[in-house]
Amino acid sequence: MQNLWFITNPNSGTATPAKCEALQAVFKECGLTLTGRTEFPDQAIPKGEDLTAQGVDTVVLYAGDGTINAALCALAEWEGDFLILPGGTMNLLAKALHEELDPHKIVAAAHESKRRVALPFIEAGEHRAFVGLILGPAAAWARAREAARKGRIGRMVGAVRAAWRKTFDRKGIRVTGAAALGDHYQAVFVFPHLDGLDVAAVDAREWSAIAKLGWDWVTGDWVAGHSVTEARAQELRLAGSKPAMALFDGEPVNLDADVRIVPGKSAERFIATRA
Repeated sequence: MQNLWFITNPNSGTATPAKCEALQAVFKECGLTLTGRTEFPDQAIPKGEDLTAQGVDTVVLYAGDGTINAALCALAEWEGDFLILPGGTMNLLAKALHEELDPHKIVAAAHESKRRVALPFIEAGEHRAFVGLILGPAAAWARAREAARKGRIGRMVGAVRAAWRKTFDRKGIRVTGAAALGDHYQAVFVFPHLDGLDVAAVDAREWSAIAKLGWDWVTGDWVAGHSVTEARAQELRLAGSKPAMALFDGEPVNLDADVRIVPGKSAERFIATRA
């Protein structure tokens, strides 16, 4: 870890411009070279060949789950390393990789670390989720969360009403491949592991769980919103012939019905400072 490219999102969680500038000072203090910086989404994520041509060996990601996902997918074939810093709301990947949640201390520890690990992910066609995937009508809560993040209270209230209506008015979603699951659910959560997919389904009869799901989306901790018929699977598919609403690390996608949802594993390219 010596020559860095810094990818940030000023609109993500705690990754404010002032904190980004402070991190750049930490890079300098550690004797690291900052080759370039990208402010996503206003600026495009650089291509892997361009990073290699400029001698970059590590991409530092200081943003939320959605920005991190976009960067990891765009640079999936690049052979350099990634340092993930907690710059969003949940920071689940950063928590998995580091003991410390102070970005300055993580940078200092990462500079000395030789440890590189692989990360599991969920793959469905061209889409990947490193934190988690939500399928079904309850994915509509994403719009309420986005409005809450931006402080647009009126839009948030309207989005909450729409999400609640979609969650209960629709028939729900059904997936195949996980034997323990029944027919239709308002949300199916899928989490990646190195040995498969963990699946948790929310039933409309659990109205309190749906209410908690919505509140957790609005306040930030969407993983805490799941409630439970649980299963483990190696492959999932949507039942039926229609596309379904899905959230890959919080980013909305209309997922085709015939797409295989399978586990995957990255190369050992993620800098870890956790023992």
